[in-house]
Parts: sequence; C-alpha cells; structure tokens
Amino acid sequence: MKKKLLLLTAFMALMLTMSAAKVKINRIEPTDWYVGMKNPTVQLMVYGKGIRDVQSVTTDYAGVTVDSIVRLDSPNYLLVYLNVRDAQPGTMTLEFIVKSEKLIVKSEKLKVKYVLKAREMSGDKRQGFTNADVLYMLMPDRFAQGAGHNPQVAGMRPYKEDRTQPSLRHGGDLNGIREHLDYFCDLGVTALWLTPVLENDSPDDERGFSTYHGYATTNYYRVDPRFGTNDDYRRLVDEAHRKGLKVVMDMIFNHSGFEHPWTLDPPAKDWLNLPEWLKESKGTSKAEGTSFLQTSYKLTPVVDPYASQVDRRETVEGWFVPTMPDLNQHNPHLMRYLIQNSKWWIETVGIDGIRMDTYPYAYADAMAQWMKELDEEYPNFNTVGETWVTEPAYTAAWQKDSKLSDHNSYLKTVMDFAFYDRINRAATEETDGWFAGLNLLYNSFVYDYLYPNPSSVMAFIDNHDTDRFLKNGHDTLMLKQALALLLTVRRIPQLYYGTEILMNGTKEVTDGNVRRDFPGGFPGDSRNAFTREGRTRQEQQMFQWLSRLLHWRQGNKVITQGRQTQFIPYGGVYVVARRLEGRTVLTVLNGTTKAATMEVARYKEVVGEAARARDVLTGRYYDLKSNIEMKPRQSLVLEF
Repeated sequence: MKKKLLLLTAFMALMLTMSAAKVKINRIEPTDWYVGMKNPTVQLMVYGKGIRDVQSVTTDYAGVTVDSIVRLDSPNYLLVYLNVRDAQPGTMTLEFIVKSEKLIVKSEKLKVKYVLKAREMSGDKRQGFTNADVLYMLMPDRFAQGAGHNPQVAGMRPYKEDRTQPSLRHGGDLNGIREHLDYFCDLGVTALWLTPVLENDSPDDERGFSTYHGYATTNYYRVDPRFGTNDDYRRLVDEAHRKGLKVVMDMIFNHSGFEHPWTLDPPAKDWLNLPEWLKESKGTSKAEGTSFLQTSYKLTPVVDPYASQVDRRETVEGWFVPTMPDLNQHNPHLMRYLIQNSKWWIETVGIDGIRMDTYPYAYADAMAQWMKELDEEYPNFNTVGETWVTEPAYTAAWQKDSKLSDHNSYLKTVMDFAFYDRINRAATEETDGWFAGLNLLYNSFVYDYLYPNPSSVMAFIDNHDTDRFLKNGHDTLMLKQALALLLTVRRIPQLYYGTEILMNGTKEVTDGNVRRDFPGGFPGDSRNAFTREGRTRQEQQMFQWLSRLLHWRQGNKVITQGRQTQFIPYGGVYVVARRLEGRTVLTVLNGTTKAATMEVARYKEVVGEAARARDVLTGRYYDLKSNIEMKPRQSLVLEF
C-alpha cells in the first residue's frame, strides 16, 4: 500500500511538472506602467512558451480591471488589456489561470508581480524642443567612450569593436556622452539628438558590417548593453537637464531588427508586411531566390494622387533591407504596442522629443493615430519625422493641420530636405541673377506658405545619412554661409557632430566615412578636440565662430519669433531680415567667389533710419548710410 501511495505521489508530481512546463512566462512588456494617463488602457504583451493557453487573467488590485485577453496566432504570446483609470501607484499581482487537459490536475495559477508607478509630472508639463533650440545630432558609437567601458558584453550575439573598420562597432557609449556635457554647453547647442540607443543584438556579418548605427531594434524596452543600461540613459538625461540641455530620442516604427523575437516567431500572421518570404528563406535574411520585396525608397507614391497600387505597395510594404523586417502598423495590437513604448520612454527617462526614422515608409493613418494620441497626452511635446523628399510641397503635406493632405498627420515637425538639398548645391555654384547659387534658397523659402507652421520645420546642412557638407575638403567660407543662414532663418536648426571642428567625409565608399569618431572621445586618441588645446588652429577658429553665433542665438526672440523678409539675390548678395519689436537682424551672404556690394538703399524697408549695425560674427560695426563692400563668400549677421 505504501509503495502504491509513493507511486501515486510521484505520478501527481510528474503531472504538475508537465503542466508547469507547458506554460511559462518569460517577460511582460511594458516592464512597468504609469497611472494617471489620459488613456487608461494598458496592453501587456506577455511572452512565454504556451502562454496562449491561459484560460483567464485576474487581479484583485484596487482600481484595475482586466478588460480583455487576446490570443494571437503564435502560442507564445498573450495580450492582456488592463484599465487602470482608478488605480494608485503600487505593485499588483496578476494571476494567470491555466486549465489542464489532465483530469488529475484541474488548473494551475501563475502569479506575476507588476508595478504601477506614479508619474513625475503631468503630460502637459513636458516641454519638447522648439525653434528656440539648436539640435546637435550624434552617433553614440562614434562620439565618445566612458570610463569603465566593457568591450565585450556577455550574452550578445558575436561582435567586435574595431575602430579601424568603418562599419564595425567602435565602442562609444552613453557615459562617454555624459562625460562631455560641458562641451555641448561651451559650444552653445541646447538639445542632443542621439541616433537609436535601443538594443541591436544582431551579429556582425561576414562582410564586416554591424548594427552600430542602432536602426535594427531587437528589444524596445532595453538600452543596448554596449551603450549602457536604462539607468545610464536616465542619468544622462537628468544631467543634461541640469545643464539646460534637452535630449531627443531616435525611434523606428517602420521596421525592427532581424533578431527581434517577432521575426522567427511573429505574434500574428500579419505582424510583419510580406512575411511569406521568410518561409522561403527558411527563416534567414538571405533573400536570393525568394519572393522578397525591398522598398523602392521612392516616397512620392504615398502622396501622389495618380500613384499606382504597385508603386504604393513597394514603398510602404517592401522591407527596407532583408535584415530589417517591415512592421505592419495596420495590426492594431502592434500599433498599440508601439504607441505605449514611446510613452514609456517619455515617462521613464524624461526625453524631450522624438525623431521618427523613415516616417512615410510606415502606414500614414496608423502613424497619425500615434501622433494624435501623443499630442493629447503631451500637448507641448514635439516629434520630428524624417520625410526625405527635397520638394517643399511634399514635406509640407506631412505637417500637422496641412491643407495639402486629406488626412491630418498630427506630426508637428518635419525635416527640411529641400534646405539641405539647396544649400549643398549652392556651395558649388555662383549666385547669378536667376536660379543658381543662393537663388536656390530664396526659391525654396518662397514656398513656406505651404507649411501650416514654418517655425516647426527642422533644417540642416548634413546628417548621418548624407555626405558631410565639407565633402572631402575644407571650404570654411561656404560652411560659414550655410551655418549663418541655418541659424537665423525661420526654422529649427540641427547640426551634425563634428561640424564645429571641420569634420568631413563622403559616402562614396561607405557610410562609415561620414560617421568617423570624434577625436579625443576614445582612449588612445592622439589628440583631444573636446579641448581648445587639442584642436588645430583652423578647427579652433571654426569652433569659436560657431560658438559665438550659437550663444548669441540662445534666447534671441528676434530669431525665434521675428517676422522674416527675404530679398531676391541682387548682385550676388542674398539678404534675409528678421524683425521684432524694433530690433532687426540681417543675414547678408555674398554668394559669389568675387567681391560684391550690398547696396544698402535697396533694403531701406528693413534698414529704416538705422545708422549702423554690429556684425555678430566679428563684433565689427558697419555704416548703414553707405554701401557695404563684401569679400568673396563673406557672411554677415548684422543686428541693430
């Protein structure tokens, strides 16, 4: 009898073990949440083997109700929708009840603790970046390495740090950026835009390429361990805020990294666009011989009234590259996940803005839903979308409240690729009496009437995806013209790291040549360009020139709020005026390689009776009762 009891006990234990092994919870996203949101619904994505078999989910936490559970196509995901409208901060217990098919085991309860947090401030108190800011864009891997950096993080897929290879990781991190916050203050910028910092756990490939750039996310709730931790990110933002600097987070809703769990085990059949080729490729990123469809990279079909279905499909549904799975934002559960993720980072880290990568490649209606909800929760926050077409009419159609579109995007800020295109073309042209040189900029600003808000358009002269403005040369005269215009017109200006010390390079061989390491940011560097002593004479002159202009711009309401008047380039000279409350700023550019004359009388309507003006760039005073003789490619920023 005793032996039979022992056998029965062992059998029951085995059944319990089998039942317990059937369902497992590995993680829940978001990892925690915040009470007091305008939208009280929270989607919990529960990951775990067989988790779809959960019969019900309950909690007795006051103020929290389980609205619904959603079983997806994959057995390893379960969505739990909570309503936390009346909840207070605290730790609640979620009970996952699993019904067993075995008669001997009726059910199993899995209990999980989940934290609801208090918000640090209401959403309306979060102030995003504006045209009063100057954004400084940098790549964490290429900027600076902090003390205690670990060159080989355990648990990551195979990678190596090798600064001699332009497409491998170089070892920059968040602490390296934090250790140089005073540099940004000395320079005079007011906001930092970091390329993506989230986990990119993709292995280096056989060609020597890695995801150092950050645009292949494999975990939406974790900072890449090679950059640091979530706490390191929060520490960077907190210290930046104490120094008067904002931080903008780069996000990507269009695609993820191939090594994200969603690729090989999609939660739903329609979680990705065109997933069928993954079966053909046997779950690899090798597209040869499959039905793989890559995006055409042509963004016009999404606004073209005459666009064919095939063109639109290639743009929006085609994958960016085979190693970046294209997300289907028309799946409502996926879109809820992404919307929550952006809110979570705002609340958890305190970011001051978002830059959304590849904005028009995603479904416009879904992105508008995201922007509308974000604006309702954070009315003073700001997001800029990458809209890479060089025509103002295209860009303007994407801005919030545009009359050029049948549907409101709710996107407050768009990127001015027209400015980028025109200023780079003007750098190699002589300004004539018609269309060349700085006429390109004049003829671009002409179309500002298309924008609902020209002051919320982000302009730039280069970034991580373009050739550097200097190309492979050192034309500081034209660089100064570009920067003088960028920092005084009706735009939100963005600078690219290293421009202030004349970093150059082109993409003709590899993108890595426009993403070189900042000198002095890494152990063993031969010089430290973060310091005056470590810069060459020419670099220091450029740094001082730009720093003077940036500090002058800070808090300057004439630039951020003043009326803009531009004059058709005349005699090779282009003049843009900003005026407010009796104060005037004139940006005067000689767009030729010859001496030119600014005929002051021509600008009587903005000069008025002023007798003299001070050049912000040099401190020199100019007589406004006489013509101003200008040297080749000279730039003036006159205030009076």
